Amino acid sequence: MGLLDSVLGSVLAGQNQQGGLGGLGNVLGGMLGGQQQAPQGQAGGLNAGLIAALAPVLIGMLANNGGQGGLGGLLDKFTRAGAGDAANSWIGTGQNQSISPDVVTQALGPDVVGDIAAKLGLGHGDAAGGIAQVLPELIDKLTPHGQAPQGGLGSADDIVGMLGRMLQQR
Repeated sequence: MGLLDSVLGSVLAGQNQQGGLGGLGNVLGGMLGGQQQAPQGQAGGLNAGLIAALAPVLIGMLANNGGQGGLGGLLDKFTRAGAGDAANSWIGTGQNQSISPDVVTQALGPDVVGDIAAKLGLGHGDAAGGIAQVLPELIDKLTPHGQAPQGGLGSADDIVGMLGRMLQQR
């Protein structure tokens, strides 16, 4: 997935000349409730830069060819961690249930969260907290009809295409 990581990382995490997120990263941050100006620890939403940094990682995890087993594999991990109802709410049409950073670490495993933290230059707690806030919204946006697609969400390219189509409809 090297080329996709590179292109998506540039599009989502690239900074414009004013220091804010540009293009797709800016809109994706808005879709997922991020705030460009808020510091990471401030209540009321995640920093849009953190959302943009996490998005390609989470898209890779949700992809059928990702290392986490795609959408179905991730849902199974959260179910085994005792958060199955919450994970199912992200797909359903009702309100998304939240999860804690501890549940993220339990579901994905401390090594996976640690690898994500290292890749993004974050502490383990910040990475788990970011995932806990971004993953429910991302899955919710990718399953707008209230159910998971039979064959999963597809490849990372398919997921990026779905997000692109959603952004064009805004």
